[in-house]
Amino acid sequence: MRLAVLGVGLIGGSIGAAARERGLGEVVGFVRNPDRAAECLELGAVDRIAGTIESAVEGADLVFCCASVGSMAEMAERALAAAGPDCVVTDVGSTKGELVSRLAGDERFIGGHPLAGAESAGVANARPDLYEGARWYLTPTENSSGILYDRLQRAIKDLGARPVAIDADEHDRAMAVVSHLPHVFANQLATQGRPGTERLGAIAPSLRDATRVAGSNPGIWGEILGTNHEAVAAAISEAITGLENAAAVIASADPDRIAAWQAGAAAERAALSEVETEGEATQELRVLVPNRPGILAELALALGRAGVNITDMSLEPAPDMSSGAISLWVAGEGESEKALDCISGLGHAVTLAGEPG
Repeated sequence: MRLAVLGVGLIGGSIGAAARERGLGEVVGFVRNPDRAAECLELGAVDRIAGTIESAVEGADLVFCCASVGSMAEMAERALAAAGPDCVVTDVGSTKGELVSRLAGDERFIGGHPLAGAESAGVANARPDLYEGARWYLTPTENSSGILYDRLQRAIKDLGARPVAIDADEHDRAMAVVSHLPHVFANQLATQGRPGTERLGAIAPSLRDATRVAGSNPGIWGEILGTNHEAVAAAISEAITGLENAAAVIASADPDRIAAWQAGAAAERAALSEVETEGEATQELRVLVPNRPGILAELALALGRAGVNITDMSLEPAPDMSSGAISLWVAGEGESEKALDCISGLGHAVTLAGEPG
């Protein structure tokens, strides 16, 4: 397999390094600044560097677009124009709605977003284990090729990550709350944390920790918040309602009421800290489906909404390509029961592997 990595920084360089270390195939990189080409090669992030996006994509089976959110669409469009009919093109951007809407007409494009990173950017900080165990969101649409989706999610699993299908708009609403809103709060706290004339940052660890990301990468965050403005604005409005409620609780000066509010927050924080169980026994489900566009995306998205964790997936088309069988592996008995109910509800024949059909 040949992989093209367009943009060889921390994220793209780690994709290339992981692919090379794990023997996924040849990795061809593209960098906008030719002066960085030698560094990418010396660090082992790619096998070779191409001079243009088009030459990097030529002959590729899988293309990763690793640009800023604001320039991602242009890069992906150039990649799709140069890619062959059996090449899948994906991206690593943290907002998906606008991009997916723009490119959804091409069955070869499937949006992606790995939840992994590091404090320091640049290919010098890339490492092959960056995605080990990380969640990697994929945003297929009804137009997505099932065969190409299968190839992409397998490659991501081979990089060490855990692919999870999610609707693009749902992804953006989730990111607005868990990632983008905290940056908004950090910005606000940084400008508000100046009571009187005394600077308290050095003696107020809570404020220092809460404002760690304030003002970081203005250009990048301008693009992120700009492309996800609706979801972020909605999250801010919800937060304002919550703060108004908090103000009312605290203004009551009722210690029991305030303690109950604090305990409720503690319970929610504990729920956020729960870690998904790894290494749990898996069960295989076999699903018979017609060969039509979007069928794999439909299944993956429905299972994701049902809270089913798919640990692996494979597609086996029938010889005449009129139908096919999809194998899904899910963790735990409870998960398999939820998956059976979900898939049956979609009207597909599904059985547990080893049981009669």
